[in-house]
Amino acid sequence: MAEVLFVSKPLAPPWNDSSKNLVRDVAGHLRRHAPVVMGRPGQVCPIDGGRVETVYGAASTSGFAPSMRDNLGVLRHLLFGRSADLWHFFFAPNPKSSAAGRFAGAVRRVPSVHTVCSVPAENVAARKLLFADATVVLSRFAYERFRQEGVGESALRVIPPSVPSLAEPTSTEREAFRAKHDLPTGAPIWIYPGDLEFGGGAEIALQGFAAWGRPEAVLLMACRRKTPRADESLARLVTQAKRWGIESQVRWVGETLAIHELLALSDFVVMVNQTAYAKMDYPLVALESMCLARPVLVGAGTPSAELAEGGGAVVVETDGEALAAVIEGLSADEATCAEVGAKARALATTRFSPQEVAAAYELLYEEIHE
Repeated sequence: MAEVLFVSKPLAPPWNDSSKNLVRDVAGHLRRHAPVVMGRPGQVCPIDGGRVETVYGAASTSGFAPSMRDNLGVLRHLLFGRSADLWHFFFAPNPKSSAAGRFAGAVRRVPSVHTVCSVPAENVAARKLLFADATVVLSRFAYERFRQEGVGESALRVIPPSVPSLAEPTSTEREAFRAKHDLPTGAPIWIYPGDLEFGGGAEIALQGFAAWGRPEAVLLMACRRKTPRADESLARLVTQAKRWGIESQVRWVGETLAIHELLALSDFVVMVNQTAYAKMDYPLVALESMCLARPVLVGAGTPSAELAEGGGAVVVETDGEALAAVIEGLSADEATCAEVGAKARALATTRFSPQEVAAAYELLYEEIHE
């Protein structure tokens, strides 16, 4: 059985990183290949039947951006570590990481796959960052951008991200979650589970909520700190909430281990970002919300808008007034709202299941490793 080395951040909890979770789900559902993952000293492999290579130091950061020491450890392992039959890289393309992957592949002559976990910024020449035998993008949006930049069709594949199945909450469970988190049972609840610093989604969520003008409603801002800029962004958003008169209705949840409960108890999941920069094309939290049968609202002109083609999401123009108008329409039609949630769950548990996604990758492995 051929071994696949997954080149990624340390594959260990916390499972709060989309690219790391994708590695876990693909590696954990291989049937014809043996997964090898990167970890820390003494780490137990989170994949049944898999193997851990100690690549990172014990003091490695658990943040979103690997340290320079981490990156050097990865390169050292690729150049001098135990060989595998195939390498599978998971990262957003950047000059240094792409150059390292290209150099190591040339030295060791190992066939490779690179999954582009996030679309590069618009001012970056993506074609120059590709290095593997096969490059996988997560959306048609990314595929079309790379093709427009001159990347050959034969070098590209589209394989979507995956999401483990979550149980659809009953109405009783949703009420219990609201009680647990001290939220009103009958009030409309929005949740914005995105970034503070990137994409503009946090401000659009606040603008839309203020424009909606429901004094009994609640907005949950379940935002992660990705960079030091997060504190500045949060302070600015708090000031805007005060200016728009919704300060008492907004709960600044931050990053939380109870995110699935908060998604389940919410009526609308708002991910109306202007760009997908620094985010997986289809954000994991959006796919999880779909799995929970929640109506998900996504921004027009972004990769996430593709989720609406199978009825899994609702596309909204990226401004607060448009968001408020769409949610007003959904709120007035319970049957349509329930239908959106049901279609979302059906799509999440089929097209985005780990089993389906891992099977697509195994076909690709066999294609490039004859």
